[in-house]
Amino acid sequence: MSGTEARGGHVVLDYIGYTPPVEGDGDWMLQLLRSSVQRAGVREVHSHVEQFDGTESPPGFAAVVLIDESHVSAHCYSESGLLAIDIFTCGDSDPVALADDIHREVAEAVPGIELTGRKMLDRF
Repeated sequence: MSGTEARGGHVVLDYIGYTPPVEGDGDWMLQLLRSSVQRAGVREVHSHVEQFDGTESPPGFAAVVLIDESHVSAHCYSESGLLAIDIFTCGDSDPVALADDIHREVAEAVPGIELTGRKMLDRF
C-alpha cells in the first residue's frame, strides 16, 4: 500500500490431495467455514453451498460465507483433488487467524491433503 495502512486482508489457500471426508462434502465444508467465522467473532451475513455432480460442472462444490465486510469461500474439484479456500476480511477481522483455523480443521479432517500455496494480500 502506498504509505497508508491496509483496511483489509485477503488470504488464499491452495491444496492438492483433497478427498471427501464425508458424503455431501460441500455441506461439511460450509459448516467448517461457518464455524471458523463464528469462532473468529465475525458476523455472518449469509451462507450457501452448491454441490456439483459432474453433469454441468466438474464434480465438487462451491461454498461461501458472506461476512460483514467481505467473504470466506471454498471451491473444490473432487476428481482432481483440488481445493481452493479464499478468506477476505476488512476492518478489525484478521484473515490470517481465520486462515490458520480453517487450515487446521481441513488438515485434521482430510489425511494426505497438502497445502501447496498460501498468499496474503493487503487490500484497500
